[in-house]
Amino acid sequence: MMYITGDVHGDINRFSEAFIPNETSLTKDDYLIICGDFGFIFLNDNEEKECLDALAKKPYNILFIEGNHENFDVINEYPVEIWNGGKIHHIRENIIHLMRGQVFTIENKKFFTMGGAYSIDKYMRQEGISWWPQELPNDEEYKEATENLIKSNDIDYIISHTAPREIIRRMGYYPDAHDMELTGYLEWIMYEHKFTHWFFGHFHEDKIIERNFTALYYSVVCL
Repeated sequence: MMYITGDVHGDINRFSEAFIPNETSLTKDDYLIICGDFGFIFLNDNEEKECLDALAKKPYNILFIEGNHENFDVINEYPVEIWNGGKIHHIRENIIHLMRGQVFTIENKKFFTMGGAYSIDKYMRQEGISWWPQELPNDEEYKEATENLIKSNDIDYIISHTAPREIIRRMGYYPDAHDMELTGYLEWIMYEHKFTHWFFGHFHEDKIIERNFTALYYSVVCL
């Protein structure tokens, strides 16, 4: 089975039955996708490594895209591999970072991933310590994402951290000027490519927006 949830921000308690239905009965054939801000590779300290070791003992697979609160320097030290058709970083045997602009086939469904967002709290953070400029995609990542979308035709599910501009407006927010390129790109995908459903995090809300857009935070959706 496939499950999807929102930002976990390094909270080990999110991987329990208090949040994940039937968590103790999940197996190696089950997947939990996190819509960014995984947060267990941030400080890169012993406590986080112990949490990763604990998650590595879970029988199910934990997949995540980038949010904006990630230590991109450490994540990018992992070698790039190909898994189920797309590029990944293998953090632990069952913990996989799904890279930007990739298309993965999981349980016969196609997933397009586009992590990243702008940190509105950037002014409170320190570059290379608690904030990294790689939080937003670069030109090469946009180019690769577009090529993969064109090659893949229809997509079943889109997983992103932030959302298309129009969806942000429908949530009652104003799109931030600092990530207009990313939210504009996501809006282009929204109008130009077919998909069944779009899941995203970032806004710390659990909310269905329109028929096929869902914002996730604590909620866990079973596909």
